[in-house]
Amino acid sequence: MSVRIQEADFDISAEIAKLTAGDTGIGAVATFVGKVRGLADGVALSSMTLEHYPGMTETELGQIESEAKDRFKLSGSLIVHRVGTLRPGENIVMVMTCAPHRGDAIGACEFLMDYLKTRAPFWKKQADARGEGQWVDARDTDGDAAKRWQTNKL
Repeated sequence: MSVRIQEADFDISAEIAKLTAGDTGIGAVATFVGKVRGLADGVALSSMTLEHYPGMTETELGQIESEAKDRFKLSGSLIVHRVGTLRPGENIVMVMTCAPHRGDAIGACEFLMDYLKTRAPFWKKQADARGEGQWVDARDTDGDAAKRWQTNKL
């Protein structure tokens, strides 16, 4: 299990190779890669800036990753989240889960992404033709998706 917060981009193929190296018990790898969209509410974006609290963010993501391991039969997982100023088309986040079977890998990947979209301590600011400084709020649809995981743990 691993969490990284970084400014640098990531190489999806290299990350899969590292996480699965030597583990022949893995039957499924599920990945999600989030990218910076070029439009928000019909307006062209020039950039998105992501901020976080170092230390607190990694701790929070480590706790939810541990919960994913408790809920699903995982062989491994990885969360890589970028911070800093990103341009449209660039990678923001990668979640990867490995398991003996696809149901656990896919379920855990969805669980982790739903958490990241609704409760992870990141702050996003969009810049567009209207200027700098539109903070991005979580969407209602993201909250609705996360409700399916509600238990006394989350």
